[in-house]
Amino acid sequence: MAEPSPTDISEIIENQKFTWFVTRLVLVSWVVTFFDGFDMNVIAFVAPDMSAALHLNRLMMGKVFSAGLLGTMIGGFLFGYIGDRIGRRPSIIFATASFGVLTLGLAQSGSYAALLALRLADGIAIGGLLPLCWALNIEYVPRRYRSTVVTLIMLGYTLGNSFGGPLTIWLTPRYGWRSVFIFGGCAGLAATCFLFFSIPESIKFLVIKNKRLDLIAGYAQRLAPGRAIRASDGFVLSDEIRPEKFAVSLLFQNELRWITPILWAAYIASSIAVFFRVSWEPTVFQALGFSRSTAALASSANSIGGAIGGLLLMRFTDTRGAIAVAVLPALAVPTLLAMGLVQLGGGAFLALSFFNTMFIVGAHFGIHSIAGIFYPSAYRANGAGWATSIAKVGSILGPLVGGVALSSGMPVKVMYAFLAACPLVVGIGIFIIGRIQQRTSHENFAQGWTDPAKPLAAQTGARD
Repeated sequence: MAEPSPTDISEIIENQKFTWFVTRLVLVSWVVTFFDGFDMNVIAFVAPDMSAALHLNRLMMGKVFSAGLLGTMIGGFLFGYIGDRIGRRPSIIFATASFGVLTLGLAQSGSYAALLALRLADGIAIGGLLPLCWALNIEYVPRRYRSTVVTLIMLGYTLGNSFGGPLTIWLTPRYGWRSVFIFGGCAGLAATCFLFFSIPESIKFLVIKNKRLDLIAGYAQRLAPGRAIRASDGFVLSDEIRPEKFAVSLLFQNELRWITPILWAAYIASSIAVFFRVSWEPTVFQALGFSRSTAALASSANSIGGAIGGLLLMRFTDTRGAIAVAVLPALAVPTLLAMGLVQLGGGAFLALSFFNTMFIVGAHFGIHSIAGIFYPSAYRANGAGWATSIAKVGSILGPLVGGVALSSGMPVKVMYAFLAACPLVVGIGIFIIGRIQQRTSHENFAQGWTDPAKPLAAQTGARD
């Protein structure tokens, strides 16, 4: 009697119909990234009260902000490594618990030194969570939905960021600035408990590590409820082969030697543009003659525009590949040049700013959505983690570039024309990546292949 053939998990994932199991995973990830975004950015809203209470000047607060961004850079590297070593599930739970505890610690900080240290540590946990969530979800959904799912998860982060403003306005006058951090910390710990009972381990990670065959069988059965799946038959991934140990050089093998550095450069340029606007847009609007209330309202509306851009792009990215992302930065370049060089009325300028933010931030969502798809499951968390961490260089440079430009004496409007260089770099870089993806077969490359007959992981010298 012939031995039963192993169950191909990749085939099950690609042919699945969306079940409650996968839908719940996306919803859980959305909730967790919501609080991740809240805890990361709420400090900007409490900064005036915090700086007054702790006697911090603008330079000191700037260093506190930078400490958090530096932490997110470290967190992407660190948790990407941890996630590929011990699994997505425990790493996500640990990161969430950590930023919950550390955000509570920020509520108790009484000195500048303590605030710096806590903000750095908090940033490490917060920065480590996103690439882990991307990797986990990418490894459960068919490639035709991967960019969509990552974009939806990132909307949770964006809305969590936006939620910080209204909550601060309501809590601070009643209970003081520390109450905002107490809320964020408790929410993070509640999310940890929620995760413990609801989030699965990556099925691909378990197959690659040859762990918990019973758990693999259970997950696979929930993805394909009509099939009889037994742990005793064994499991394979037809599209990936496990490398023995992660090394950074794996991110630069074969086609990845072009993909990875171009992706990093585009990510940095995109982050410069996004964080320049996040940090300085209200100030720039006021310098251009708009009232403080108009500047605040316009900045909030622009944030919504960015989310709309990401939503509009996500299905095109799944169906057309990474090259679809290049459309938005291509539209951002002429709108920035018009904002910087053309005389516009106030209403026309704000309208153009709204659409420009839609293009710039929407493209940033697009880069988020493709950051992990080019790497095999065996080191996908590392690939996405390295990309997001390298992008933090742009996150740090963006506010600094804005500060230098505002202090240089140049006309404020002209800064927008100079900023057009960033989406130009993004558009060119993503276009090149898209062309490589098309050349190496759209259908197979998105799953980690560079040749329809041979997995990318196999070409990197990995062995079973």
